[in-house]
Amino acid sequence: MSDALVLADDGLLRCPWGAGAEDYRRYHDDEWGRPVVDESRLLEKLCLEGFQSGLSWLTILRKRPGFRDAFAGFDADTVAAFDDDDVERLLVDARIVRHRKKIEAAIANARAVVQLHAAGQSLAALLWSYEPPAGPAPVAMGSLWSVTPESTSLAQALRGHGFRFLGPTTVYAAMQAMGLVDDHVDGCHARARCEAERAALVRPT
Repeated sequence: MSDALVLADDGLLRCPWGAGAEDYRRYHDDEWGRPVVDESRLLEKLCLEGFQSGLSWLTILRKRPGFRDAFAGFDADTVAAFDDDDVERLLVDARIVRHRKKIEAAIANARAVVQLHAAGQSLAALLWSYEPPAGPAPVAMGSLWSVTPESTSLAQALRGHGFRFLGPTTVYAAMQAMGLVDDHVDGCHARARCEAERAALVRPT
């Protein structure tokens, strides 16, 4: 498979990872790189990237409906109130990744969002304050970074607010997912739509 673009059976050019399984294709076309400012969706993306650590992203995508149900749509106030009984409940829920530290991290992350809100801040404003300067479109997936100065700084800031399981590599994957960067390869059909949405976005402050 090419490291640059793949012509899929529907006649569209895609980043190579987005041209295979239908779950990947939908996520690539409709979500990855699109700017997100909704608090619940941002919390979901941070938590799911943490759950993905060491696993296939396809596993997470296919379990996402279960995650959303188990974690109350990633509503920060609801998840922040989860207690030890909820942790034990989640540890036997086959719809999600049953990993105690990751489950506890998701709850801690929700509590961190609640604390941000109590201080008159938002998760969206915090995340988008680390948006890097726009650069040229990548020419191949192999030219992408897995860690950047911005993801390193953002990971440190998140930890300072009480977020867990979010190192610089995981944070950069989240930045790609929530549209802080557009890493669609040059010529990918989804790139223009991402760029248009990013251009129109009013950055949260």
